[in-house]
Amino acid sequence: MQKRYVGTVSRGLRAPIIKEGDDLKKIVVDTVLNAAEAGEFKIRNRDVLAVTESILARSENNYATLDQIAESLRKKLDENGYSGQPLGLVFPIMSRNRFAICLKAIARAVDKLVLLLGYPSDEVGNHLVDLDALDEKGINPYTDVLDQEQFESLFGKSRHPFTGMDYINYYKELAEEQGCEVEIYFSKNPKSIVKYTDCVLACDTHTRHRTKRLAKKAGAKIVLSMDDIMTEPIDGSGYNPDFGILGSNKATEDMIKLFPINCQEFVDSIQEDIKKATGKNIEVMVYGDGAFKDPVGKIWELADPVVSPGYTKGLEGTPNEVKLKYIADNEFKHLKGEELQKAMRDYIENKAKAQSSIDDDMLKQGTTPRRLTDLIGSLCDLTSGSGDKGTPFVYIQGYFDHYTD
Repeated sequence: MQKRYVGTVSRGLRAPIIKEGDDLKKIVVDTVLNAAEAGEFKIRNRDVLAVTESILARSENNYATLDQIAESLRKKLDENGYSGQPLGLVFPIMSRNRFAICLKAIARAVDKLVLLLGYPSDEVGNHLVDLDALDEKGINPYTDVLDQEQFESLFGKSRHPFTGMDYINYYKELAEEQGCEVEIYFSKNPKSIVKYTDCVLACDTHTRHRTKRLAKKAGAKIVLSMDDIMTEPIDGSGYNPDFGILGSNKATEDMIKLFPINCQEFVDSIQEDIKKATGKNIEVMVYGDGAFKDPVGKIWELADPVVSPGYTKGLEGTPNEVKLKYIADNEFKHLKGEELQKAMRDYIENKAKAQSSIDDDMLKQGTTPRRLTDLIGSLCDLTSGSGDKGTPFVYIQGYFDHYTD
C-alpha cells in the first residue's frame, strides 16, 4: 500500500454569482462533479461538501425590507398587549452589517427606544471599553448602571479597535433619523432594563433565553427576542420560522437577507444527487459564521444563531479522537522510529475497544470537545472568507481519516 503524506484538505470551490431563484442545488452538484472531472480531486466516501448560508438564502429570495420588519414587530407587540411604552433593546451587538440595519427597522415601529448596552463588551466580543479602564475607575458592570453621559465622562468616546466606529452615538443617530427618541444605558445585568420600561426586546443571540428569563423575573410585562420578528411573511417578504431576524445581514440600505430556510431538505437532496452520480456517500452541510475568537480584537466570530442550520446525519456528534502526543510521551515513550509508528497505528486501530476507559484517563484531554458541525463550519468559514474569493462551496477531504489510513 502506498504511503499517504497528506491528511485533511479543505478546498474552496469557485461558483457563479448566485441570484434569486437560481437552482442552487443543481449549481452545487454540477460544480463538484465538474471539479472532480477536471482532476481537482477524486470524490470519496465521507468527504464533506459545505455551502455558505448566504447564497442559499439568496437563492431562496429570503429578504425583508425595513418596513416589513417594522410591521412584523408592531404586529408582535400588539399581540402582547403593547400600549405605547418605550421599547427596551437589551444587549444588541455592535455591528453595522448585523444589527444597525435591524435597529433602523425597529426604530420605525415605536416612538421611543431604551438601549441597554452590555459593557465592557457586547455578546460577541466587541469592546466598548477596556477591562483595565474599568479596574482603574472602580466600575463593576454587573452592579453599576451608567447612562451615556456618565459612561463617556468616565471613559470618553468609545471607538472600535479595528473600524474606529463610535457605535454608541452611531446607534443613537440611526434611531433618531427614523423619528424615534432614544436613551442609552450600560449594564451587564439584563434586569436593569425594567427601571426604564416593562417592554423588552432581547437583542442578544446565544444568551437571549437567559436575558428573557431574567427580564421577566424582574417584572417586564412584554418580553420578546429577535427570533420573534419575521417568523412569517409580511406582504410577500421572506421569513425564518426558527430564527426570525437572528443571523440576518445587511443586503441594501433598506433590506436585510434573512438566515436561510429549508436547509435540511437542501443538504439531503444534494447528498442523494451526488450518490446517484458517483456512488459515493458524502456529507453535506450549510454553514455560516465559524466559532472562533480573535486574540487581538477579542471578537468571537459567531454572530449567527448556529454555525450550521442544516447538515446530513453523518455530521452529528463530536470527534472520537485520542491525543497522539500524549500517548507518544507516556505509553510509548520508550519507542522510536518504525517501532513507534507501528505501536501507534495498532493503538488507534484498536481504540474502539478501549473506548470505555477513554473518558476516565488522559487519552482525550487536549482534543477538541466540540460538535463536528461547529469544527467543520469554522474550517469552512476560514477557507471561504467573506470577501472576494468567489468560493461559496467548500470541499473537505480526509477530515474523518486518522493516522492509520
